[in-house]
Amino acid sequence: MKPQPVTMLTPDFPFPYDEYLQHPSGLGSVPPSTHGTEVAVIGAGLAGLVAALELMKMGLRPVIYESGTIGGRLRGATLPGADAPVADMGGMRFPVSSRAFWHYADLAGVGSAPFPNPLDSASPSTVVELGGQQFYASANEALPPFFQEVADAWEQCLEERAEYAAMQQAIADRDYATIKRIWAGLVPVLDDTSFSNYLASSKAFSGLPYQYREAFGQIGFGSGGWDVSFPNAILEILRVVYMECENNQRRILGGARGITDGLWSHTPEKMEYWPEGTSLASLHGGMPRGAVTSIRRAAGPTDPAVTITDAEVSREYAAAIVTCHKWLLSTEIQADESLFSPEQWMAMRRIHYLQSSKTFVVVDRPFWLDTDPDTGRRVMSTTLTDRVTRGTYLFDNGPDQQALICLSYTWNDDALKWLPLNAQQRADVMLRTLGEIYPDVDIRSHIVGEPLTVSWEDEPGFAGAFKINLPGHYRYQRRLYTQFMEHAQGGQAQGIYLAGDDVSWTAGWAEGAVTTALNATWAVMDQLGGHCTPENPGPGDRFTELAPVVLPEASALPTSFTIPV
Repeated sequence: MKPQPVTMLTPDFPFPYDEYLQHPSGLGSVPPSTHGTEVAVIGAGLAGLVAALELMKMGLRPVIYESGTIGGRLRGATLPGADAPVADMGGMRFPVSSRAFWHYADLAGVGSAPFPNPLDSASPSTVVELGGQQFYASANEALPPFFQEVADAWEQCLEERAEYAAMQQAIADRDYATIKRIWAGLVPVLDDTSFSNYLASSKAFSGLPYQYREAFGQIGFGSGGWDVSFPNAILEILRVVYMECENNQRRILGGARGITDGLWSHTPEKMEYWPEGTSLASLHGGMPRGAVTSIRRAAGPTDPAVTITDAEVSREYAAAIVTCHKWLLSTEIQADESLFSPEQWMAMRRIHYLQSSKTFVVVDRPFWLDTDPDTGRRVMSTTLTDRVTRGTYLFDNGPDQQALICLSYTWNDDALKWLPLNAQQRADVMLRTLGEIYPDVDIRSHIVGEPLTVSWEDEPGFAGAFKINLPGHYRYQRRLYTQFMEHAQGGQAQGIYLAGDDVSWTAGWAEGAVTTALNATWAVMDQLGGHCTPENPGPGDRFTELAPVVLPEASALPTSFTIPV
C-alpha cells in the first residue's frame, strides 16, 4: 500500500501551509501604528480573497479591485429558477490533500461530496470507449486486464526515474530533507523533458506496443485522459502525482463559488483593530472597486509605494498584491516596467496557460441511474472516449431532483476546436456523439433549458484556464514564485507582490492560489514591520531552508551579435 500524502507539500518549496494556518498563534501581526493602512488587492478570485481576509485579520485595510465578478475562476452558472443546480464552469475538483484550500472552504461554510471521476466509487459506473470498442465498469466490475497493464506501466515509469514511492513517503512523513534531496536531483535532469518524451523514453512503456501509451493518453490517471498534457513539462505532472492531486477529489455542494462568496462575507472571530462583525464585504460597502487600468510607482521613494488607477480615481497604497492573470499586466493593465525586473517580465510573458472548455446541460433527474433491463447495467455512465467529447461527467443532486451532465470537458487543443461553435452548436455535436455511444438513450428528452458553456481562453480578463509549464520553464516559474521574497532581501519588489495559481508550482489547483496568497500576505506584513511568532514561522521565515532549486543562468545577454553571411 502506497503512503497517502496528508497535505500538498510541493517539492519545490515544501512549506507546511496547513500547520501554519492551524497554529493557535496565528499567521503574524503588524505594529499597531500600521493598523488601518490600505493595501491594494487586484483580483477577487480565491487568491485575492484569501490575501485580503488575512490582511484584514492583521488590522490592515485591504482594498479589492475586480474587473468582473467575485469568484474569478470559481465561477458557477445556472439556468433561471431557484432550484436549478449550479454548473461549475471553472474549478470543480478539489483534492483532499489540498489542506490549505480546505481550511478556507471550511471558513466559508460550504459542504462537499466525492467528485464522480471515472472509475471512482462516486461514479455508479464508467464507460471507456476506445477505437470503437466499449468497456463498462461499475463498483464491482473491473475493466479488462489490458487497462491494469497500462496503469502498472505508468506506475513503473514513475518509479524508475522519479523515486515515486520514496517521494510520497517523504511527503507523508513531512521529511523535508528527503523531499528536497529527491527533487534537487530531478529538476536539472527533467526540466527540458515533456510528458510525452518521459513516457516514450521510459523502460516501462518503451517495451510495450504504442497502443499502451495511446490508451494511457485517453484514460490517464485519476480524473481522466492526459494526452492533452503530453506537450507539457513532466515536472508539472510529477508534482500532481506525488501529492495525490488526481485522486480523492471532492466537489463543492451548491457550486465552488460558495467558497469565495463565503470568504467575502466571513466575519472572523479574532481580528486586530476592526470591530466584531467586520467582513470584507462590509469594508467595501458590499462591492469591490472596479477594473484596474494602471499600476505605477508612487512619486515618493518608499511609502506609499504603489499608485493604482481604476476608471474613477488614482489611489496610493503602501503595498499591492496582484492576483490576476499576469499576462494582463502586459495587455489590459498599463504597468510600469520598473515594477518588475526584465527577467520577471520575461517570465510573466512566457506563462503557458492551458485552454479549457466545458459544456453542461441541466436534466430533469439523474436518469443514468436507471437500469437497462436487457443488460442489467446503468443506461448511461461517466464516459471517457476518443470521440470529440473526451470526458462526460454526471452530477446527481438527489432522487427526482434536477441534475447536471457535463457533456464535454476538454483541454488544450481539444478545447480550442470547440471555440468557433456557440453553446447550442456545441451541445448538438456532443449529444450526437453521445448518442452513438448510447444509442438506446434519449438524452435530449431529459434536458431542461439551454446549454451552458465556457471557453476560458475567450473569457475577458483571462488568457486560459490555468498555468501549466512547458519544458524548460522551471526558471521562469522560480522567478515568479520567489518574487514575494525580494522585499525581504532588498531586491526589486518594493510594495508589489505576485500571487495566484499562475505564480504557483501547483498548476491548475486552487491550493496554489491559497498558498501564493499567504506568501504575499507574509511579504506585506514583513514590509510593514510585522513578524510571525517564533513558534509559527511563516513562508518567508523558512525560505532559506526550503527555497526552490536554482538552475544556472547566464549573468547577462551578449552585448553584441555577429550575424553570419
